[in-house]
Amino acid sequence: MPDSLMRKIEGRRAIWVHAASVGEIVATSPIVKDIKMKFPEAVVVVSVVTATGHAMAHRIIPEAEGIIFFPLDLPFLTRRILDIIKPITILLVETEIWPNFLRIAADKHIPVMMMNGRISQRSAVRYRLITFFTRRVLSTIRMFCMQSYIDAQYIIDIGADPNKVIVTGNTKYDQTYGIVTEEEKKRFLHELGFDEGSPIMIAGSTHRGENSPVYKAFVKIRDHFPEAKLIIAPRYIYQADLIVDEGIKHGVTMVKRSDMMAGKAIRSAYDGVILDTIGELGRVYSLGDLIFVGGSLAHIGGHNILEPAAHGKPIVVGPNMFNFVEIFELLSRHGACVMVNNEDEFIETCLDILVNPDRAEAMKRNCIAVVQENQGATRKNLDKLQEMLESIQAGR
Repeated sequence: MPDSLMRKIEGRRAIWVHAASVGEIVATSPIVKDIKMKFPEAVVVVSVVTATGHAMAHRIIPEAEGIIFFPLDLPFLTRRILDIIKPITILLVETEIWPNFLRIAADKHIPVMMMNGRISQRSAVRYRLITFFTRRVLSTIRMFCMQSYIDAQYIIDIGADPNKVIVTGNTKYDQTYGIVTEEEKKRFLHELGFDEGSPIMIAGSTHRGENSPVYKAFVKIRDHFPEAKLIIAPRYIYQADLIVDEGIKHGVTMVKRSDMMAGKAIRSAYDGVILDTIGELGRVYSLGDLIFVGGSLAHIGGHNILEPAAHGKPIVVGPNMFNFVEIFELLSRHGACVMVNNEDEFIETCLDILVNPDRAEAMKRNCIAVVQENQGATRKNLDKLQEMLESIQAGR
């Protein structure tokens, strides 16, 4: 642990917030902002598991006094770092269940709370096979603040005490990635080499098998709008070169954002950009006129559709959104997000949204309305944290 962090922690009340990777970091950002306002005397330490999460945390959580890698779930490491930080509480963002860590925290009488809790359908099925184990582990957690009623039921099904489970909503609705000024948009466009006014299709968090239909849809769009541009943000950035090559087969010329930022020579004419960078997608969505969120044509379960929704963008997804059921149903029910069943429907729907501005505008308005109506989860989570800490101080 860095000496600078040790000096900040010494003699002060520390709140440890654990968020595994990029998705959890996005949910953590508004939580930490509110912690610093509600508990200004506290030192906030954020722990992550992945290198991309570490980079993202430094970028979007400047309020944290320390950002560290989560220790391996080994007893001697866990005891050592808990003895150093001496947190007054540990907050697990979304669903990070580390048995040794939780057991030792309980032994040291450190209260643990799950914030913005979420259980995917796939994880719930796996955990049900070992309920005898998960029930014991979950008993060490004092409060479960879950994103939705579906998540609440899942956590109860795998062993959580129903009396400790409440639904507080999703803190990602409170994230500020929806705030991008017109000046910032113009700068983004300039950096990408795009002209203002050109229709832009964005495909975010795509997986293998999804880029081909994206290219096919873009070719159809380009037939109607010759100046149209494309941005593909692959889920795994190491696939960028493969996606560039795949574009050539479809007659679409792509360049890499990383090459642009490194000052490498870029061809003078291109159709779009591969966003092979970390932490930019949430704000780049602000440029799009049409958004496809990946992991949904492939059988992955979908990815975060709140980021484009926060910008008020027409959103298209494939038939596999089982990891984001409640969010998808909410946006879909309000006409803010369209699900397609196959590649042909995908191509037809993408084109239809862009050639019908009334449809696009209605989807934009509906996105913004849904996001605004569902904000406030961060405040609810922090209210429950305060209740828990006051209860502990009162000896209840």
